[in-house]
Amino acid sequence: MNFSLPSALTMAILCGASAVYAQTNMKASDTEYYSPVPPTVTLDKGIPSDAIVLFDGKDLSKWKSEKGKANWTVANNTLEVKPGSGNIETTEHFTDFQLHIEWKSPELIKGEGQGRGNSGIFLQGLYEIQVLDNNNNPTYVNGGAGSLYKQRPPLAQVIVADKWHVYDIIYKAPQFNKDSLLISKGTVTVLHNGVIVQNNTQIDGTTEYIGLPKQVSHGPGPIILQDHGDLVQFRNIWLRKL
Repeated sequence: MNFSLPSALTMAILCGASAVYAQTNMKASDTEYYSPVPPTVTLDKGIPSDAIVLFDGKDLSKWKSEKGKANWTVANNTLEVKPGSGNIETTEHFTDFQLHIEWKSPELIKGEGQGRGNSGIFLQGLYEIQVLDNNNNPTYVNGGAGSLYKQRPPLAQVIVADKWHVYDIIYKAPQFNKDSLLISKGTVTVLHNGVIVQNNTQIDGTTEYIGLPKQVSHGPGPIILQDHGDLVQFRNIWLRKL
């Protein structure tokens, strides 16, 4: 059916008037719904009730190394890198998650740049959020504390006096189709001691020390903590699946 311009305008006006009429005659209850009800989450010493506690200060039962048993040092409710022993990783693998982790630079500060208090948190074993002493320690900006390593520098350098740092990480994994082709990039948001340093940042691929990021098709993966040869400590590690 063909409409003349006047008749088309008339219909548009009538449709608009109808929408306005419907809007003005709506009740508050027309835009309220009561299901599904969100799950209830309570907090116990700051830990959500639906969280998986990955390190509670007691043991490494939820961690392993490439060689088998994770043998980093556990003492005084903290987990300390054992230089030369290699990375450790969670026994469970994850996809999308909220991760809380606290870390501290070595008591004895030595070295400079990437050689001072260096470690890393690898999301799904592939994408590193940098851990590095950042107190008066110049280095390349996309390799500083809170950076998506070698890809995105932090939005701010967050310095803390007592050396304990807190990362709250919200991670959404990349998606691949059945042919292993990328459908959507992963994203990460990082709060460093409550300050946003990565804001829904797109992850371009694996975080490489040398070379450009690579797109590697994968499923769920572990959280890896890096042995970079420094006595970095960790505590209060928990994760919520999203």
